[in-house]
Amino acid sequence: MRDIATEIVRRLQAAGFSAYWVGGCVRDFLLGREPHDFDVATDARPESIEKLFPHTIAVGKKFGVMVVVEGQEQFQVATFRAESDYADGRRPGKVSFGDAQADATRRDFTINGLFFDPVAEKLHDWVRGEADLQARVIRTIGNPEERFGEDHLRLLRAVRFAAQLDFKIEPETFAAIQAHAAKIKVISAERIRDELIKLFAPPHAARGLELLRESGLLEHILPELAETITCDQSPDFHPEGTVFAHLCLMLSKLPTDAHPLLPWAVLMHDIAKPVTASRDPLTGSIHFYEHERIGADMAETILTRLRFPRKQIEDVVVAVRHHMQFKDAKQMRKATLRRLLLRPTFPLELQLHRLDCLGSHGLLDIYEFLTEQAAELANQPEIRPPLLTGADLIELGMKPGRAMGALLAEIREKQLADELKTKREALAWARSHSVSS
Repeated sequence: MRDIATEIVRRLQAAGFSAYWVGGCVRDFLLGREPHDFDVATDARPESIEKLFPHTIAVGKKFGVMVVVEGQEQFQVATFRAESDYADGRRPGKVSFGDAQADATRRDFTINGLFFDPVAEKLHDWVRGEADLQARVIRTIGNPEERFGEDHLRLLRAVRFAAQLDFKIEPETFAAIQAHAAKIKVISAERIRDELIKLFAPPHAARGLELLRESGLLEHILPELAETITCDQSPDFHPEGTVFAHLCLMLSKLPTDAHPLLPWAVLMHDIAKPVTASRDPLTGSIHFYEHERIGADMAETILTRLRFPRKQIEDVVVAVRHHMQFKDAKQMRKATLRRLLLRPTFPLELQLHRLDCLGSHGLLDIYEFLTEQAAELANQPEIRPPLLTGADLIELGMKPGRAMGALLAEIREKQLADELKTKREALAWARSHSVSS
């Protein structure tokens, strides 16, 4: 992608235009990271960009934003512009084309306002971004009150960049975030969700949650999660302290290749503890009866509010609802254990259980037991499909209905318990059962 992005700049310059890499790709390039995408800024207008490049997409032509398609890759190429009249804290009311320096000063943070000419290999810095990059500091370009007033999502983006890059937020910038944290509520759920997904990605998820709390954003974005900050737990089960401390510890141990939904399963699994907490008047022990059931309902509400896809919501809800089931795994009947292992969400649930243990008592005996059982089951593919279907029972003369459903469930139970191992055995059992009934 870097070679193609350089060629796009070279082609624009050869046609007489100024052109640079800009924004996050320059930041990552200077930090020694491989950029995920490359954006180009130029004084060429959209019409000129369309003439120079055979494959373009006019994603925001009136704002000067085009996408140049080269092979399988897409590159945003935008005309230098200035923005003003942010009436709603989300988008500019007025956009005008300008020069490179004006384009730099309209951006959010100094480390994102750097321009780089890959042909001349020259950095252009009109916003002190290079110094902040070296000092590992997040600072707004110009007055933080103005920058956050223009686009309130920048409040959350500052926290995300600080966590993602392991940078500090400059004190004046951080004070402005705290002062205006409530304004994040005017931003669409989809934009907030997308930032949170990046914020809670490993390996910086724990720091992301801490910064959300310190910035004051947490109570406005995820108020249910903010309640965990002061929610105590019994030290015999949770020596780490509050539910919030437990969540931070779990997030700090996320593997780099974590399931995309694992951070959200972590955040949601104890979400109902604050509303279910009770203390035994005799022993002083703290209990959270039914927190997994109530938490599953709360998780569904929260993730729906954040506009997560339905399938993702359902998977997290299943993980939350069943997370307390794992402690009894060693005592389960074989059929019950196998149903757990065969759940489509089991890999997610197992990783949640592992983190739950690492974030509290630290014992992984049940995790290791389940890992062994799952490996054994993987070598028994005949267990996965049910021995019989409704069609098989209809052939035996049974009529569809509750009785058939109950019979199929009982046959499946016996299959998982190794009491019925072949279709012939299952048919014989079903035939004798239907006769006796």
